[in-house]
Amino acid sequence: MKKIFVINGGQHFAHSGGKFNHTLTGLDQSYFTVENGFELQVTDINQPYDADEEVKKFVWADVVVYHTPVWWFSMPYKLKEYIDTVFTAGHRKGIYRSDGRKNDNPTVNYGTGGMLHGRKYMLTTTWNAPETAFTLPGEFFREHSVDEGVMFGFHRMNAFTGMEPLQGMHFHDLEKNASPERIEDYKNRYLAHLAGVFNNLEVECAA
Repeated sequence: MKKIFVINGGQHFAHSGGKFNHTLTGLDQSYFTVENGFELQVTDINQPYDADEEVKKFVWADVVVYHTPVWWFSMPYKLKEYIDTVFTAGHRKGIYRSDGRKNDNPTVNYGTGGMLHGRKYMLTTTWNAPETAFTLPGEFFREHSVDEGVMFGFHRMNAFTGMEPLQGMHFHDLEKNASPERIEDYKNRYLAHLAGVFNNLEVECAA
């Protein structure tokens, strides 16, 4: 069975209730079932957690699924705190050993000290910004995609641990122009995305 660790980063704060990230997590729970060939663990960053136990989930997993809204062009502060806390606790305990450099030549091999090689991760993000803000000439993100722009550092963070990316999914216009029809369409598209990514996924079994 493939082992899946889902992190719901939909923080409850101000006018944001993290509802759509909670919806995505619920869809994960309906898809990543024993009957479908998966074992699943879930962490909600709004709930108390033990850093060492979270490290064990990363080490256990074949695939880590991150769900996060984007606030002020970054992840919510509780998700950032979770990553800072858990990754620090994972130093030499399964997440990373060092930054990868050697004293005899410290100018090369930075970022090669991860311990999660063989694992993969998938990222979803939710936005108020419309998709066209990323794709049209002259619009705000200057034709940089989510993955190559705002979330570039997030992807390098995971590369630092040794994980490799699976195709993610980004959900746009979920505040100003959210509607029941848009939500339902996104739910159906996400389930189809999961099937497309995971049906034929080959993963190395985590140690």
